Amino acid sequence: MYGSPYRGVLHCMRCILRDEGIRAFYRSYTTQLSMNIPFQCLHFTVYEFVRERLNPARGYDPKTHLVAGATAGAVAAAITTPLDVAKTLLNTQEKGAVAIVGKHEGHAVYVTGMMTAFRSIYRLQGISGYFQGLRARVLYQMPSCAICWSVYEFFKHFLHFSESDSEFELTPV
Repeated sequence: MYGSPYRGVLHCMRCILRDEGIRAFYRSYTTQLSMNIPFQCLHFTVYEFVRERLNPARGYDPKTHLVAGATAGAVAAAITTPLDVAKTLLNTQEKGAVAIVGKHEGHAVYVTGMMTAFRSIYRLQGISGYFQGLRARVLYQMPSCAICWSVYEFFKHFLHFSESDSEFELTPV
């Protein structure tokens, strides 16, 4: 990353381990889980809902899978953006947010836990802070999910078609 004080990934890891300890590598673990579970639930639910509306016959239709996948990715990304912002703060320890938490008895303080991250974000930028990067996140997830679902549905169709094809092969008597 431009302007990074680290020479590479391993140097970064060694410095973080030395300065902050092993816990620094897991600082946002619960937030990551808390974000991914609702994201995936929304993603699958919206995909199935949109797919059913666009293609009630449930046949293989690449356009339907692209649109339903993109819609699912956009909705899930938009709704879970506040969790992503908190996760990013926990991962990066942005100086402005860390300064809000303050220092205790000369020791550096880090933003730890989702609630502290949410409070820090609110103090820094108010409600709008929870939606920083919303457009970028949605624009990333839309094509990603559209491609993912299209590939999944293609292989599901292809493998199912291959299976039913093999049932009609002639076998020696």
